[in-house]
Amino acid sequence: MKRVTIHAEVVGRRLDDEFVLVHLGTDRIVSLNDTGARIWECLQDEPDVAAVARRLETEFAAAPDSLLPEVEAFVADLAERRFVTIDDA
Repeated sequence: MKRVTIHAEVVGRRLDDEFVLVHLGTDRIVSLNDTGARIWECLQDEPDVAAVARRLETEFAAAPDSLLPEVEAFVADLAERRFVTIDDA
């Protein structure tokens, strides 16, 4: 099970039609599309990557296990930018 911890210095905000993440410690900014913003919102409530993917599959009426690779890739990209850390539990 992969669990995500959001870095304490990262904040997310919706600005007009855009959702942005700002890492206050590094001044890095990431703009998210609607899907990325929804994943981010889910991660704030649920740190388990697989649980987030299942939740989104229900919301988007997607096939079971179809969104896990996309959620994992999104989280890996955020980890590479040091917006989150990933722990294999």
